[in-house]
Amino acid sequence: MAAAGGEPSAQGGSDDLFNHFYSEVKQIEKRDSVLTSKQQIDRLLRPGASYFNLNPFEVLQIDPEATDDELKKRFRALSILVHPDKNQDDPDRAQRAFEAVDKAYKNLLEPEQKKRAIDVIQAGREYVEHNMKEKKKQLKKDGKPQFVEEDDPEMFRQAVYKQTMKLFAELELKRKEREAKDMHERKRAREEEIETAEKAKREREWQKNFEETRDGRVDSWRSFQAGKGKAKKEKKPRSFLKPPKVKMEQRE
Repeated sequence: MAAAGGEPSAQGGSDDLFNHFYSEVKQIEKRDSVLTSKQQIDRLLRPGASYFNLNPFEVLQIDPEATDDELKKRFRALSILVHPDKNQDDPDRAQRAFEAVDKAYKNLLEPEQKKRAIDVIQAGREYVEHNMKEKKKQLKKDGKPQFVEEDDPEMFRQAVYKQTMKLFAELELKRKEREAKDMHERKRAREEEIETAEKAKREREWQKNFEETRDGRVDSWRSFQAGKGKAKKEKKPRSFLKPPKVKMEQRE
């Protein structure tokens, strides 16, 4: 499965890509002394670069055991090769390659970031070694020769390389998930903050309008009450109709 832009997913489907580029990277490393600017730019921007370039040691093509002085020299040499000023025929790609080199170097200057990268590489190696032991246990149980392909030094390095890249990718995926979650939480908190502020604003406006119209309401009530009182005073007593007097008939 591939991610957007043709990048391999950390979830799988990248073994062929690993195998292809592992061979390519190792060939590049062997001729490192005569590597051209274009070759370095192509290496740093190859398909799946954002996946492979998560390992700063691979970006700079330097061992984790390298000293700070060796790291500085390597960065200087590589950054000159891919610098846009040196590649004016392809400045955009050179800029992207230079940014990858610069990011890797800055990560390795940070003690915590460097330790994290070394820990990931060590975890990849330990994972491969554990798998080798498990395979050999199964072979012994099956009564077969206890030889696995990782016993070959080159195959072992390739297995470590693949596993290390997968671990870097998994960590990056988790980082992005945390970042997306944090962004969602910040957005939700901001929306609640805005909603609370709007509610408080409406309440203030209602209170203000209530205060401003209070005198008018009081006056109206007083007028109403006064009108009722006056009406009571002017009320006339109820009169009843008197029956007509009956004339007595005179007898002749």
